[in-house]
Amino acid sequence: MTVPGYRDQPTEPWDRDAPADPEEAEDFLRRCYTENPRLGPVEPRLAIVRAQIAATGTYVHTTEELTHGARMAWRNASRCIGRLYWRSLLVLDRRRARTADEIFSLLVGHLRAAGDTAIRPVISVFAAAQPGLPYAKVWNEQLIRYAGYRTDAGQTIGDPRQQALTAAVHACGWRGKGEAFDVLPLVIETPAEGVRLYELPERAVREVPLTHPEYAWFAELGLRWHAVPAIANMRLTIGGVHYPLAPFNGWYMGTELGARNLADGDRYDMLPLLAARMELDTSRESTLWRDRALVELNRAVLHSFERAGVKMSDHHTESQRFLTHLRNEERAGRPVPADWTWIVPPMSGGITGVFHRYYQEMDLRPAFYLDDEAARLAQGCPRLSG
Repeated sequence: MTVPGYRDQPTEPWDRDAPADPEEAEDFLRRCYTENPRLGPVEPRLAIVRAQIAATGTYVHTTEELTHGARMAWRNASRCIGRLYWRSLLVLDRRRARTADEIFSLLVGHLRAAGDTAIRPVISVFAAAQPGLPYAKVWNEQLIRYAGYRTDAGQTIGDPRQQALTAAVHACGWRGKGEAFDVLPLVIETPAEGVRLYELPERAVREVPLTHPEYAWFAELGLRWHAVPAIANMRLTIGGVHYPLAPFNGWYMGTELGARNLADGDRYDMLPLLAARMELDTSRESTLWRDRALVELNRAVLHSFERAGVKMSDHHTESQRFLTHLRNEERAGRPVPADWTWIVPPMSGGITGVFHRYYQEMDLRPAFYLDDEAARLAQGCPRLSG
């Protein structure tokens, strides 16, 4: 299972002053109670919700509604290939937390709940936004990300994607080791306390050193990656209620690391170095040196996670699982929104089952959205101060 990818996530206008939409609330509740008959008849619940919206502009989900709503949002995530397991999502109700210290402690608890070997999908749902009022947020795009340092020579050490946020927290007093895999602190902002930085404890960050099943020299590269991909800054919307802080994780698909994070030219850009170590002919593209280096990088990723006992899936297996998900949903009479450009793996797409069909893109709710403000904060905001 993978989480919805971060890059260029869908956005939708969000009027923070607007009350919850009664029609959206009713639509969600009717579907929620239909899919969960044990909750009983929905009409008495609808009467309570309508009254709450009329009186306060919003309403409060029960624990059961919150749980199923979060799972439905994953089911509706059009850019996630790993939705077969949407029913297994562990939903942690963290709506009572208010202070930055409380939030940080619970985020560490989230990572611990996700595990460090048998990774399980988890979402922590913090307080809902109230119309017109400020709310707590995490600036980081993921709970675990590596810093990116710009050297005087114009080169980057670490993850170039994180240069701006690294510079912002550096200006705030944080100091990393200046190495390629320094875990960034969490930037937590609350209405009462403003912005605060927190270092993640080592026990919350399981990392896997990367080796290759054949090339002994691969270990000398010093590559590694963290085990849990936990997106931290996407808004969860359920039945007209918005949860701006609802970090969620799954487990990695190998190509997310081997064909994107470690391979992309604007990330760790490892392919030229691997080609040199493999003594490939890079004089022209037709030698397919990039493809050959890419395959070996992905072999190393899958080999290393398997050797470490950390859960990870490969793109062929996950493609078949997604087709199973499609069949399951079709039998249940539910549409399956899917973005072909994200469902098809970034490596060997044409030999996976998901390549050879069309999909329908739909904005179904409940859903996750990346707001413009959240994307801006993840890039390092000038308001950050000590």
